[in-house]
Amino acid sequence: MVSDVWEERCDPVLEEYMIVIMAGTLAGTLTRMLLLRLDYRQYPGYPHGYISHLSMGAIASALGAVAVPALMTKDYTAFTFLALAAQQFREIRNIERQTLENLEETRLEKRGKDYIEGIARTFEARNYLVMATAFITSIAAVLAGIGAAVGMALLLMLFSRTFMTGQNIGDICEVIPAKIHFKGSLLCVNEIDIMSVGLPQMRQKIEREALGVMIKPKDDDARATLHDMGQRMAIAHTAALIMGSKKEVDIPEFTPLVRKNPDTGAAALYIMPIEKDMESLILAVKRTPVLESARARPLRTQAGRIAAD
Repeated sequence: MVSDVWEERCDPVLEEYMIVIMAGTLAGTLTRMLLLRLDYRQYPGYPHGYISHLSMGAIASALGAVAVPALMTKDYTAFTFLALAAQQFREIRNIERQTLENLEETRLEKRGKDYIEGIARTFEARNYLVMATAFITSIAAVLAGIGAAVGMALLLMLFSRTFMTGQNIGDICEVIPAKIHFKGSLLCVNEIDIMSVGLPQMRQKIEREALGVMIKPKDDDARATLHDMGQRMAIAHTAALIMGSKKEVDIPEFTPLVRKNPDTGAAALYIMPIEKDMESLILAVKRTPVLESARARPLRTQAGRIAAD
């Protein structure tokens, strides 16, 4: 009797496309799970963050999957809900930005506004990728069956993972060990001046325990990227996050800093790490992402190519 009532009330169109909708929703949700991982940025690093992002990913997947039956049945009103979803994803970007800016107030090593904006953009873009994955998987299910949908979903997951993996500093720069030394009270990393340290005991401690690396751009594009202050703040933040830092609110001399040689465009990092391990520091600097706002490509312009010759 229950089955009879269900058959009477069930929308025949919905029943016909239920497998298609489920296939697309599952593919999109799995893609969001694949992209949501705790890495060196340590964000999101709490259960509520995972729940929020996975829930929005599931909603985006469902909207992308339902769009295909809506098009097939010429229900264009339902298809317009995608525009509403896009508005919600922009709100997610604003929420993530505000959250990270609030957390920034209590951090000793700042991420910087450029890094925060890059993270917020990433979380917005991932929802669009999830929606597209669900939409295309649903189309594959309609046109070629579940087998084709599974293959398409796997291909789209691989594409999403590759697409969201941007360049790192190690891709555009050479990172090598550097010497920490003083010229009077002036702290230097190789030939680059970092800051003035007045107390002799602080200078002795820095000489014993500090580490420094040189970050040499491989071309003019990389040199222009290193010129951005937000990118240099991101390098210092990542190094301090991975290596640990001895900085405290009353010890400004231990602040990790990245300073540029104005003549060559190379940059130097100074840090007082918890673990004095040069190999790990070099790897941490190389793992720093190249920020979208800092990425510059003067070599793609005619003037830039002429200047490089």
